[in-house]
Amino acid sequence: MGEDCIFCKIASGEIKSELLYHDDEVVAFRDINPKAPIHILVIPRDHIPTLNDTTPEHKRLLGHMVNVAVALAKSEKLENGGYRLLLNCGPDAGQEVFHIHLHLLGGHKLAPMG
Repeated sequence: MGEDCIFCKIASGEIKSELLYHDDEVVAFRDINPKAPIHILVIPRDHIPTLNDTTPEHKRLLGHMVNVAVALAKSEKLENGGYRLLLNCGPDAGQEVFHIHLHLLGGHKLAPMG
C-alpha cells in the first residue's frame, strides 16, 4: 500500500466512498471531479503506481479491470450510446494519482480523441 495514496485508502476502507463494485482485486467508485455525466474509476486494491510498473503477471488483473468497467457501463445503461475507457500513464498524459486507475466515461457525446 502506498502510505499517502488516496486510492489505497479508498480500497482499504480507510477513506469512505460509495463503492459501485468491489471484490478481492479491484474496487470501483464515482470520480469526485467528473469529466462526464458518468465518470467511474476502477482501481486495483494493490498499489501499482503507473502502467509502466505492471508486469506480465498483471495481465489478468488489467483484463479484470476492463471487464468490471464494461459491466458497470451496462449497469449505467451506456452500452447503446457508447462510453470511453481510459488509462493515463504519467504526468504528461494527465495522471494525477499515481495508483493505476481505469476511467469509465459516458453519459453524453464525448469529444473525439486524436
